[in-house]
Amino acid sequence: MQMTELIAKKRDGGVLTAEEIAFMIEGYVNGAIPDYQMSAMCMAILFRGMDDDEILQLTMSMMHSGETLDLSPIRGVKADKHSTGGVGDKTSLVLCPMVAACGVKIAKMSGRGLGHTGGTIDKLESFPGFVTGLSEERFFENVNRVGIAIAGQTAEVCPADKKLYALRDVTGTVPSIPLIVSSIMSKKLAAGADVIVLDVKCGSGAFMKTPAQARELAEGLTRVGKLAGKRCAAVITDMDEPLGYAVGNALEVREAIDVLAGRTEAGELLNLCLTLGACMLTGSGLAADECEARERLAATIADGSALKKLADMVEAQYGDSRAVYDPSLLPAAPVTLEVPSAQSGYVSHIEAEDVGLVSMHLGGGRATKESAIDLSVGVVLRKKVGDRVEAGESLAVIHASDEKKAAEAAELLRGCYTLSPAPVEKAPFIKNIVR
Repeated sequence: MQMTELIAKKRDGGVLTAEEIAFMIEGYVNGAIPDYQMSAMCMAILFRGMDDDEILQLTMSMMHSGETLDLSPIRGVKADKHSTGGVGDKTSLVLCPMVAACGVKIAKMSGRGLGHTGGTIDKLESFPGFVTGLSEERFFENVNRVGIAIAGQTAEVCPADKKLYALRDVTGTVPSIPLIVSSIMSKKLAAGADVIVLDVKCGSGAFMKTPAQARELAEGLTRVGKLAGKRCAAVITDMDEPLGYAVGNALEVREAIDVLAGRTEAGELLNLCLTLGACMLTGSGLAADECEARERLAATIADGSALKKLADMVEAQYGDSRAVYDPSLLPAAPVTLEVPSAQSGYVSHIEAEDVGLVSMHLGGGRATKESAIDLSVGVVLRKKVGDRVEAGESLAVIHASDEKKAAEAAELLRGCYTLSPAPVEKAPFIKNIVR
């Protein structure tokens, strides 16, 4: 078997066999197939696509390129969640404690962020002392005892995806649905959960810019999950503006705590977590339907059990759980600066990706893997789409390490807002649910 033959086959619209796909992935991981040949294959896949069986075989080959987690030592139904990314996405910090408080076991492997904001692991490290590098034994023990653990991904899981994504990133082949599906699902399947729920973002601040693209990705993800024998659902959500109000690691943790403590009005962040959580509970067989599931999830906020579950997880991973009940113990930036509006009107649009870049400019994200993150900095929006704003009224507040960076960020943030003289009707936040 020759890689050149496989490239030509896919270039001409052929269907790759399971053996051919396994040969390709194994050869690329062990170095027998060079970057330039795999780059050519990725471009052929981008233009020619793959059928469902090819995508499944590619996913499974990537999954088996490294270690997989056997979660059988964990008692009960195990669930996992993945987001395709966005700005202000602190969903896991709210969702996972709520679901765990309902009895579903959360054994979640998460990553660090590369780009405008940190990943879930970075956000959790806002808790003083929090440890994300757990041994497998400790990881299982925490899930069995506490009901939830969120740990960093190990280098041994899906090495094919790490290598392949780095290649796609520099060869213009990232926007390929088959390659995106196999990248996401290879990691989720390797993590071993019984139920997988996917949050597919759609809009200007997401990778999928249109509802049609998001729907195609959601259907691809759930098909592969089903073919792999998992209970799987995808929720398509709006990312034309940041999720919630906070963008930045410790700031997002504070917002998540406020939601779990019931200190904020029911908004899009809570609605998303109730929707994703309902998919988890019904998929796990712990709720008969979505209505019952949402009621059970809401009850965990009302009775304080979700907030306690977060505190228990933080303590079990050596963090200072007092910060859950006293967010002033979280990292705080030394400088805050309000950003006044230059005019009156209604907020018609907030460029989500650019807000994320403002946070990154402040130090809240990574330009490279080696970049250090300032956990304390970021942006807290005061006005969102549909809100009325008067000239001189604050649009947002900047949290910065010094006054110069704060002033620069304020100027950039003003450019993220578009105001209209007439009232604006917001588009539905939950676009669709694909089961």
